[in-house]
Amino acid sequence: MNKADLHIHSKYSPDSKSSLENIIKKAKSENIKIIALSDHNTVEGSKEARRLTKNDEDLLVIPSIEISSKEGHILGVGCEESIKRDLTAQETIDFIHSQGGLAIIPHPYCFYRHGLLCEVNPDDLKIDGIETKNARYIIGYCNRKAKKLAIKNNYPTLGASDAHYYKFVGDCYTKINCEMDIDSVLKAIKKGDVEACGGGTSNIKLSKYLFDYIGC
Repeated sequence: MNKADLHIHSKYSPDSKSSLENIIKKAKSENIKIIALSDHNTVEGSKEARRLTKNDEDLLVIPSIEISSKEGHILGVGCEESIKRDLTAQETIDFIHSQGGLAIIPHPYCFYRHGLLCEVNPDDLKIDGIETKNARYIIGYCNRKAKKLAIKNNYPTLGASDAHYYKFVGDCYTKINCEMDIDSVLKAIKKGDVEACGGGTSNIKLSKYLFDYIGC
């Protein structure tokens, strides 16, 4: 099983200033073998991270993006090209699938962070997995609700740091039974050979991040 954090934000997101170099270094210090730069509505951070690690045998970068659909946020894990924002959720998912990517729902029930399932019935969508452990929840209720849904609908469950500050990388993560290549990772997620792990980023750490934000 390999440790993966597939929901990390870098300076290519408008709400993060973390450098790719710091993210990569922190991932390695946490023994994370697979990461995805899921920046908001752009794949540029993902592309650059893959370039920086192309000869790195110890870290695999999966192409990814976090897309702002009309109803909420959706991760396109495996997507190498940007997808237009403000489409309907299912239109967004269709574009993800057209690239061979997986539509993963991050923080699905968090209304103040554009949680998709606050607005849409999951039974109406072709979802490939959901985050049941997102490290940035202030309270655990939303994670528990997501896990309950995953059990009911047999969705693959993922954990992710949703780190907007590199020091939070790996606070939550996913164990994936896969080889160190993109296709193997995507297939393992699709068939549910995954386990959501980790705990929430502490409120103390989050508060310190707000004070240190300019210097991150």
